[in-house]
Parts: sequence; structure tokens; C-alpha cells
Amino acid sequence: MDKLKFFLVFFLIWVFFIHERTVTYGEGVVAPAEPIQKKSTATPFLFKQHYTVTPLADFSIEARILAKERYRFDQSAELSPIDLVLGWGKMSDEAVLAEIDISQGNRWYYWQTDTFPVSRHEIETHSANMHLIPQNDEIEDKLLKLHVGEIVKISGYLVKIDGHDGMYWQSSLSRSDTGAHACEVVFVKEVEVKER
Repeated sequence: MDKLKFFLVFFLIWVFFIHERTVTYGEGVVAPAEPIQKKSTATPFLFKQHYTVTPLADFSIEARILAKERYRFDQSAELSPIDLVLGWGKMSDEAVLAEIDISQGNRWYYWQTDTFPVSRHEIETHSANMHLIPQNDEIEDKLLKLHVGEIVKISGYLVKIDGHDGMYWQSSLSRSDTGAHACEVVFVKEVEVKER
């Protein structure tokens, strides 16, 4: 009986805290638009008493969530509790994504494929790992409730962060770069799950 209780408790924990529901739509591009970026006129501001946030560009994106990773303990977790890998264009098509293994770890985004359902260039320029900085608790709550597969619209700034402890973090301003420093650092002012 004790074993049964243990497995029941474990199952409930898995259902409510570990298991990640994945949203599916079937084959076809579900997020066709390119991200929108333009020079920002916003001025630098103090955030959470310890960080100067400098907006580099106004930014909005409507894309499919390809992966998500929660962070609690790294240096940046206070600012950015979640990273999303987002895909748009052909990288929002389930037929394409079924042929690509996507993962995250230590603030990096990894992909691997043996078949290349689209070109390497298409993968690299139509998907990106984004470090998300929620503007407030309400935005943070919305971000943490997102599910892989959902189509999400995110608006805010691409930013540079200067921490009082010497921390420095700067967003990429290009969707075509790869490797170290290619991630977007997004100060999120609005987030919305798009219905289909």
C-alpha cells in the first residue's frame, strides 16, 4: 500500500509540476511573419534597484515556442527566469520541426538534424533563443505558464543590461548571427498567446 501511495504522489507531482503539455496544430506554417525591430527612442532606466536597462531597439515577435527552459539559480535568473526558443516561417511548421531535435541548457539553444527538412540558413535565421526579462510579476506569470508549441506574441525592447555588481548582458540585434552572444535579451512589456 505504501508503494501505491508513493507512485500516486509521484504521478500527481509529474502531472502538475514536471510534465510539459505540448500544443500541436498539424502541418503548415503557423507563424509566418518576420520579427519587427526598429530603433528605440526609450531612455535607460533602473530596474529591480540593481540593474540599468538600456533599450537598444523596439522589438515584437509572433512565433511558435519550440522549447522553454526555466532558470532559478544562475546569475541572470533574478532578471530572466525563462528562456524561449522561438521559431517563425518554416521553423513554425510541425512537419519541419518533426525532423529537428531541439534542446536548451545553460542559456544555450541546440539543434540537430540528419535530414535537413529546410536549409541550415533557414534554421539559423528563423529560430532563436531569447532571454526574457519580464517587466513585472504579471508578465512573469504569463511567461512561466507558456507551453511548447503555442504561438506567442511578445513585445518590448532588445536591451543592454549593466548590473551594479559588474554584470553585463547585451542583446543581439540580428536574427542571422549564431553562437555566443547571438541570443536576444528581451525586456518583455506585453505577452499574448495567439489562438488558432
